[in-house]
Amino acid sequence: MAIFTNKSDKALEFEQKILGIAKPDPRQKVADFSYTSDSLAQMIVDAWVDDVFRDKLLKKENAQSLLADRGIYLSKPHVITEQDYYDNHHCDDPDEVVLVLPNKKRADLSHKPLLETAKLLMAITPNGI
Repeated sequence: MAIFTNKSDKALEFEQKILGIAKPDPRQKVADFSYTSDSLAQMIVDAWVDDVFRDKLLKKENAQSLLADRGIYLSKPHVITEQDYYDNHHCDDPDEVVLVLPNKKRADLSHKPLLETAKLLMAITPNGI
């Protein structure tokens, strides 16, 4: 899974001096690292098969407790859809960790189990949870 955050001052300076970008956008997302987790993959599966859970997960105020239930403790998590990501979602806070729920249309939900499918989509979805 790729975790995306705002650009560092060093990255902004690189874009300005080396790439010649006059005014780099500090809110533009950049990948920090990759991570895999059975617990997060199961969260994706749960969101794909349970619309009530999906809707709850996508409400910013619920993300922290839903992740904590799975052993992930973040101070400012925010789960968004792929569409939100591609519509240029920007972090509200530099400490916010934005996680993108992979689009369930990419998975064939008629097959079970879906855990490995979720893991694959975590890896290829920008900022995927």
